[in-house]
Amino acid sequence: MKAKQPEQPNGVKEIARRAKVSIATVDRVIHNRPGVSAKTRTKIEKIIQELNYQPNIIASRLASRKVLNLAILIPAKSIETEYWEILLAGVLQAEEEIRQMGVRIHRYFYDFNDRSSFPKAAKQLLKNEVDGVLLAPLFIEEATDFCGQLQEKNVPFVFINSDLPGLDSLSYVGPELFRSGYLAAHLMSYCIGLKDKILVVNMTKQKEGIHPLLRKEEGFREYFGEKPSRIVKTDALETSDDTVERKVAAALAADPAIKAIFVTSSRVHNIARYLETAGKNGILLMGYDFLPENVAWLQKGMIDFLICQKPQEQAYRGIMTLYQHLVLGIAVEKEHFMPIDIITRENHMYYKN
Repeated sequence: MKAKQPEQPNGVKEIARRAKVSIATVDRVIHNRPGVSAKTRTKIEKIIQELNYQPNIIASRLASRKVLNLAILIPAKSIETEYWEILLAGVLQAEEEIRQMGVRIHRYFYDFNDRSSFPKAAKQLLKNEVDGVLLAPLFIEEATDFCGQLQEKNVPFVFINSDLPGLDSLSYVGPELFRSGYLAAHLMSYCIGLKDKILVVNMTKQKEGIHPLLRKEEGFREYFGEKPSRIVKTDALETSDDTVERKVAAALAADPAIKAIFVTSSRVHNIARYLETAGKNGILLMGYDFLPENVAWLQKGMIDFLICQKPQEQAYRGIMTLYQHLVLGIAVEKEHFMPIDIITRENHMYYKN
């Protein structure tokens, strides 16, 4: 029979001996659990630092057999855009890495074109016991109500894609939406004449708009604050290709001074298709996201710039933030802003989401 190896002198038993407390008390401190006085916790943490103790969290998790249940609440895949499918790939990437630690990720989806679908999906999620939630909050009022219910249950939540200021999220992982819109306006100002106008296109079935698109537009308008007349706006409340094309065609016909188009979403390829069909090759076109259809029109020269916000990395980092907080017990960033990347026909082949 193989002899049992003695525990290292800087293990939990040694920490408990020096602090004159039980091993269970040391374990509570190591795993950041309640039930330890501030004075005792400070004493134990000091000894841990002195001994440079590194707990084997993986072994501890495997031995406990405890399952950690995380949930995601994001828009479902859509034929309108591949953005959410790429974001979901980031969730799957993280899940593959941490599954062995007893982490399970439960998926809940809502329709980004249907505001009423969000509370329905949220209600289903809340029927189950979850330890943490990853959330893409497109609808402010509905997401605020949902987060309030999570706070009542003491369930931490992480925002991705868009942030809702004023809510006590564990973290936000995503773009600085206002600044991305501001940057788009700044870049466009270099590419068109001083008297030229810009058409801003929002594609959403929500009359009130959705939060990320509105924040981008706010940033865009802020840049041209002293000259708001340079901006013309059209909202496509019906998001079919035909409707979008009619809206853009009508705007261009009504104002020949429009020389550039800024699309606040990933559906910029719809506009590119129309411009090519209509023979309007001289209009600058800018929109969002490194999606296959957008890249195809970028290569053809119909889209000039794509602003990219790494959706796959957002979702991956969001899940790992919950994991670091709940399993590893380490501090996480309150905000992790993704870079605002500008992709062109010349550099797109080197980019990844």
